[in-house]
Amino acid sequence: MKAVVIGSTGIIGGAVVSALEGSCHEVLGASRRGALRVDLEQPDSVDALFAAVGPVDAVIVTAGSGALVPLLDSTEDELFTGLHGKLLGQVRLVRGALASVRDGGSITLTSGAIPEATAGASFGALTNAGLNAFVRRAAVELPRGVRLNAVSPGWVRETLVALGPEARAELAVDVSQGTPASEVAEGYVRLATGRETGRRGSWTPTGWQLT
Repeated sequence: MKAVVIGSTGIIGGAVVSALEGSCHEVLGASRRGALRVDLEQPDSVDALFAAVGPVDAVIVTAGSGALVPLLDSTEDELFTGLHGKLLGQVRLVRGALASVRDGGSITLTSGAIPEATAGASFGALTNAGLNAFVRRAAVELPRGVRLNAVSPGWVRETLVALGPEARAELAVDVSQGTPASEVAEGYVRLATGRETGRRGSWTPTGWQLT
């Protein structure tokens, strides 16, 4: 299988690349910096990426984020960052990737899972809900058996470690609540190589689940 991992220099993206390479797949990593460059907020860069890589079997997106910002005490630019990059950027990517994904291939996006008590998460929740709804509805429209799914990683252990104790205290989260990046990567690989479409994979206290 030939796969493109967008966001390959991040914690999750790097783990996905390692998991795929460990299964002997051909992996092309793309990010804002590196040999293969792409920015989800720049449609032209998405078109250039797929023109460069040619036909692929899977596209996995681990890029795209939005800040936690107060609804009533932030600028419009701060509020809409996630909508433009994470939501609309991934929607554009699906449309742009279809010409390169082979019959029966897959596109796997990243949404999210934000605990209800997290402050400043209203627009992040909107972005994630929009992505999940898009995946469910768009999956039935994709041609040639191409599958579309999303992963909601939730807290990733390595990310929590990198945040430091002060930031973790503000978020009221402990390192032990994070899922190791290697396990998160397995979820992406499972959806990219499986048969599911229109589904969202996430982690609960009892493990991986599909909804």
